[in-house]
Amino acid sequence: MDAFDRFAPFIQDFIYDHAWEELRGIQVAAADILFNTNDNLLLCASTASGKTEAAFFPILTEFWEHPPQSVGAIYISPLKALINDQFQRLDTLCKEAQIPIWPWHGDIAASRKAKLLKKPSGILQITPESLEAMLLHRHTLVPRMFWDLRYVVIDEVHALFRGDRGGQTLCLLERLARAANVNPRRIGLSATIGDPEITAAFLARGTGHPCRIPSIEEPRRTWRLSMEHFYRGVQQVSIEQSASAETSAVPPRYQEEPQGTIDTSQFANNNVSSTYPQLDELLMRAHTTQTSALALQLHDHSEPASQPAENSTNMLHREMCFATKSDELVLSHANPADTSGIDQAIQYLFERSQGSKCLIFSNSREEAEEICSLLRSYAELLHVPDRFLIHHGNLSSSIRSSAEEIMRDEERLDTTITTATLELGIDIGRLERAFQIDAPFTVSGFLQRMGRTGRRGSPQEMHFVIHEEFPEAHASLPELIPWKLLQGIALIQLYRETRWVEPPRLDVLPYSLLYHQLMSTLASTGELSPAELAERILTLSFFHRVSAEDLKQLLLHLIDINHVEHTETGGLIVGLEGERIIQSYTFYAVFQENEEFSVRSELGELGTIVNPPPPGERIAIAGRCWVVDDIDWKRHVLWCTQVKGRVPAYFGDCAGDVHSAILERMHKVVAECEIYPYLQKRALARLTAARKTAELSHITGPHAQPLISLGSNRWALFPWLGSYSFLALERLIKLGTQDKLGIKGFESARPYYMQFTMRDDIDEQSFYTHLYEACEQLTEPEALLYPGETPMFNKYDTYLPASLLRKGFAQGVLDIDGMKEQVLSWYACYVKQVEPLIEE
Repeated sequence: MDAFDRFAPFIQDFIYDHAWEELRGIQVAAADILFNTNDNLLLCASTASGKTEAAFFPILTEFWEHPPQSVGAIYISPLKALINDQFQRLDTLCKEAQIPIWPWHGDIAASRKAKLLKKPSGILQITPESLEAMLLHRHTLVPRMFWDLRYVVIDEVHALFRGDRGGQTLCLLERLARAANVNPRRIGLSATIGDPEITAAFLARGTGHPCRIPSIEEPRRTWRLSMEHFYRGVQQVSIEQSASAETSAVPPRYQEEPQGTIDTSQFANNNVSSTYPQLDELLMRAHTTQTSALALQLHDHSEPASQPAENSTNMLHREMCFATKSDELVLSHANPADTSGIDQAIQYLFERSQGSKCLIFSNSREEAEEICSLLRSYAELLHVPDRFLIHHGNLSSSIRSSAEEIMRDEERLDTTITTATLELGIDIGRLERAFQIDAPFTVSGFLQRMGRTGRRGSPQEMHFVIHEEFPEAHASLPELIPWKLLQGIALIQLYRETRWVEPPRLDVLPYSLLYHQLMSTLASTGELSPAELAERILTLSFFHRVSAEDLKQLLLHLIDINHVEHTETGGLIVGLEGERIIQSYTFYAVFQENEEFSVRSELGELGTIVNPPPPGERIAIAGRCWVVDDIDWKRHVLWCTQVKGRVPAYFGDCAGDVHSAILERMHKVVAECEIYPYLQKRALARLTAARKTAELSHITGPHAQPLISLGSNRWALFPWLGSYSFLALERLIKLGTQDKLGIKGFESARPYYMQFTMRDDIDEQSFYTHLYEACEQLTEPEALLYPGETPMFNKYDTYLPASLLRKGFAQGVLDIDGMKEQVLSWYACYVKQVEPLIEE
């Protein structure tokens, strides 16, 4: 019996009513596994591939045939808005079969929740935070609510399994299973998973059943990609001054040429080096180059993520459509205004989003606000209606919901500037294209953001806008490298060439989550003996790296600070200070709320940031560079002093976890001669300049080294390492070699480069040797922490003992193995020339 025949009649009717000609491969594969095995299931497929139906058609069929006597399935989503979307999607289908769907979050009326509590049934849609609150405050009802629970569906599993929130979800499922004495099957859904095997193993933890990953041949997809580069605030000369007036009048929309396959390998053999003009001239001409503009369409023959493609040429057929318009921005309005002072990146975004429904992605809330404000001001300058919306995590739910509703209106052609809040699968209607300011931090993020477009038959379309500060007259060598341009290219190339996506970091030391689950367990169960509490906590699979000694240290500390109280009978209960923490509505979440810190100097208030870096680090705010002097965590005030120099303007947000594979591919981008067909004129010119800079300075080329002399005992180090291994190297240099090398004036732009001065007698070989020796002497990871340092990164770190904070950072955050591997390779390459083995 095939999958369609196995489905319940009301599902067959649904398929007929929607004129589906056939089931998709993922739906057939999911039906086979769910109907014929007891295994867990991980569905990895592109956006809009039918994953939701693939999971729920078999579940609903089983519920129609054998109705559950309690809640039969839990749907866990990272976002309330996604729950609301899926409710609308499933409700019509389920009503006919009389299978109720119960959305449960803070916006749902208490009366509706009461109906579920009175008669548990059907499908519960919930976030991890609401499930935490349910286990905490309604723990006595859990057995009756879930005694016949059969399935747990986790949507956007890659997002939930990022950081402590994924661990919390896993802990909640295991706690619920124990309380209700059930072992439901787990189904994970995702469009972007880097290592499906790791995720599948994580998804199945504690169930006793394997997790199946069906191999699906997805239909051919089309990508439209472009990448352009602008300098901030620089009024740039027209690229197409010689273009005809007729061409200039064409609206700024790509006019597609007849399709034809072009083998871009023809570009690979071009002698790019021979075309380089002088570096300084090229930098000044970066925005007047007459190189051809290409907007790339990628016809993507998708393969399972676990199977790397043979090469980029065989993997992808590329179809080009050449711009038939002037690349200069021409505005059509009745009363032309003076736009000479407008940043051309803003003009570019304004024109290319005109007449379309678009998203503009930014990497920070502050930048999203700035871009939105500038676009609205530009619309006002041109006397045209404001069509720009804003959507990010610091906004109220009503503002976000309003933006989502407007975007769903098919009659509206608005553009929303957003952060990661619209990266996931919230339904906002048919989007024509997306823009990305600079480069996202991950391949996963790039794929998710581009995947928001291209639904309902249209191709996926993403346009990168690299927005770089113009190099100062006396800029140092590292500041001449367009890091975000290289990063954007690297993200695209990694996926094009090998289908690479970041693997999840799941094997950590989650002490912040340990505190949270310990307090939640004590609060829900009441008094427990130390042995009973240890048995409940340490047997949760996510805490497999936590030792009994770790838990003992935590408990003794919590008793000292009155978060836990030792009773006269020897039991443990929540203490007075712990009650205060638990009673707050913010307790349910393990991620940091968007708490802003006021940034102040002797000049007064400078602005606000979130996630402040530790003292000694640099920040960019108010157009200047500042060093952090002190942080008042209680008053949320950061004190700083202005210093010379520059730092990437991350606006206080975490710069993102950039994987080492991305940095390695960035190195290759600046070293190779390939011309990527999606680069537009300015971006290609800027890359050309960067390649010449790298070649002349020996960052690349036959004499390339990671350590480059800048003169006057000043050096630049280009490790090409990801965030965590870069951080480990940074600390090794400061703590293990600083005195021996006489290092002073250390500056870091993580994860791209470091700058410092060394003694006169230190050369490259001495540096590599001392670094290698420091690695050899590094026996304890905690040696890479400063004396008295207690790093705090997660929400409940402030309640942890210093010993666990130090251990968690050294063993759970720093990538010491990756750092050591790189240092050893430098030593072998530049100091100790390893002799090849001679066969006898």
